[in-house]
Amino acid sequence: MMEMTIVQAINTCLSQAMENDETILCLGEDIGKNGGVFRVTDGLIERFGERRVVDTPIAESAIIGAAVGLATRGLKPIAEIQFLGFIYEAMDQMVGQAARLRSRTEGTVTVPLVVRAPYGGGIHAPELHSDSLEALFLHSPGLKVVMPSTPSDAKGLLAAAIKDPDPVLFLEPLKLYRTIKEEVQEEYYEVPIGKAAIVQEGEHVTIVTYGPSVVTVKQAVAQLQEQGVSVEIIDLRTIAPIDYETIIQSVDKTGRLVVVHEAAKTGGVGAEIAAVIAENCMYAMHAPILRVTGYDTPFPVSSIEAEWMPTVARIISAVQNVMKE
Repeated sequence: MMEMTIVQAINTCLSQAMENDETILCLGEDIGKNGGVFRVTDGLIERFGERRVVDTPIAESAIIGAAVGLATRGLKPIAEIQFLGFIYEAMDQMVGQAARLRSRTEGTVTVPLVVRAPYGGGIHAPELHSDSLEALFLHSPGLKVVMPSTPSDAKGLLAAAIKDPDPVLFLEPLKLYRTIKEEVQEEYYEVPIGKAAIVQEGEHVTIVTYGPSVVTVKQAVAQLQEQGVSVEIIDLRTIAPIDYETIIQSVDKTGRLVVVHEAAKTGGVGAEIAAVIAENCMYAMHAPILRVTGYDTPFPVSSIEAEWMPTVARIISAVQNVMKE
């Protein structure tokens, strides 16, 4: 075991994967000589050379378009979009090409592609640098969407994404890149895609969350415990597919559900979870399902972003409201 940040865990996974498999290569803006904006790919070009760690032009559609072509020709590209807010330029390549090729070719062509992108607020970044756009890809069958919240999950889930024969969007929480550390296995390992983690067991309320909101939820739950409220925390880890079985089992037990995510409320992951739980757990529910999310506006300027994102106070208030029922 070795203590790592999320940045270090991802870098270690990339290095180990590339050493084990010569068909893996990385491409993206400034990922080579500069080691990426956040130094996630630091040192890889020195170790594996410019043919496997490729600095690209500033052209997101070209990055993903080239990666799709490479993936259909026997390679395993790992493409980086510098910030998730820039992925609009590559939506056709992601949704119209990568996600559809298996279906279009009746399974004869697969796209073993990983697209990495940092996302989320809390670092006082400029406009379009903090957007949480994960829900845009939930409506695109053929894509998997992975969103780890811890270094150990980041390393294991990235390994599983690289192994997956289909395209995976691997989203990395900017706020947590270096703010949390934990013991991580040094050897190469996988965490299965599509399986949520029960972070903490509880009896009164289920909170479902993912990404940077996991940390905020833990802080809120610590205060709720002092009030005698027993909360079960579920970290989705992947939002496509969503592990509904784990959520349903939890809500059947607690009878109450709060969903927390940083992305805007309307059409978000929380809305989909609420719908599925309404379909499957109606007679177990003691209170309406509540969502604590970002607001239905563009991500705000840095001076007020802390009020826009889910806060400890908002989460506590939501839990207290469902406990009244």
